[in-house]
Amino acid sequence: MAGAGPTAAIKGEIDSSEREACYTRVSANFAKEWRMRLASPAFSDGGVIPRRFTCDGEDVSPPLQWRGAPAGTRSFVVLCDDPDAPAGVWRHWAVYDIPSATWELEESVAAAGLTCDLKQGINDFNRPGYGGPCPPRHHGVHRYHFRLLALSCAELGLPETPTCKEVELAARKHACAEATLVARYERR
Repeated sequence: MAGAGPTAAIKGEIDSSEREACYTRVSANFAKEWRMRLASPAFSDGGVIPRRFTCDGEDVSPPLQWRGAPAGTRSFVVLCDDPDAPAGVWRHWAVYDIPSATWELEESVAAAGLTCDLKQGINDFNRPGYGGPCPPRHHGVHRYHFRLLALSCAELGLPETPTCKEVELAARKHACAEATLVARYERR
């Protein structure tokens, strides 16, 4: 496809027929009450993130599972951020170019070096991979949004070390569906 090389996602040059086909599928699926879902066996939506997955514990990535991706999904992106951070949204994790046949990320996958050719962005702790919840002490409850994006492309074609924000911006150009899992954490 002309103009759709590795830099296409960075420059925003998206094949309009690819985007239209994906949106058409998503619209048809929503009409049938279809919904992509993201869950974790470690905590419930709206629940508290166990200490193990935070800076107060082992700071390992939680297990995540999903289902219901629309037809035509070619890859996934998983993002995690804290919209309650004092300086604005704090980005904790971005995993991208997850193959469409994948339906889960195991616990500690970020620390395990991500076999299977998965890639991670640089988080706001200025390191690649997962950085667990670590709100300032006595700052109240923070919400952590784990988001799954189903994409119409197999790879984002990003440079070797993108930030989590760059991963999200590139992914949004190809997103067909999104699912969110929100959990809470507080440091006293």
